[in-house]
Amino acid sequence: MQADIPSPEKNFADTGLTLPPAPQPLGVYKPYLIDGKYLYVSGHGPVQDDKSLIIGRVGDDLDIEQGKLAARQVGLAILSTIRTNLGSLDRVKRVIKVLGMVNCPSDFGRHPYVINGCSELFATVWGTENGIGVRSAVGMGSLPDNIPVEIEALFELV
Repeated sequence: MQADIPSPEKNFADTGLTLPPAPQPLGVYKPYLIDGKYLYVSGHGPVQDDKSLIIGRVGDDLDIEQGKLAARQVGLAILSTIRTNLGSLDRVKRVIKVLGMVNCPSDFGRHPYVINGCSELFATVWGTENGIGVRSAVGMGSLPDNIPVEIEALFELV
């Protein structure tokens, strides 16, 4: 990092947000995997500070703004996994890809708006140049434990 450019850790601290505990796998998978200069992060849900999950379908149980906040909470869980396992958000150079899945009824069409909750967080942490990657935002008929949002991501390491 150049001295005049704030680090991702500093950018995150400036948000005033807190990271929930890094979630532990509830199945047979790794929460993250490093391959060369790439960090793959498995699908994460909206883990809260007390380790509970935000529950409900966007468009039924949660409105669109609550869905967007749930997506931001998923982003915080992903950041927690990165910091817990790599030691610092500064180890990540940029976001490459985000796949956001929204638990919603079949007539719901605002998936991108909901997933912006996570994408906006990443843009704040890594800046618009490095924090915005390619993305898919899709609707699902259900998600594990009836969570509203699940997100997986691919990052490039420093």
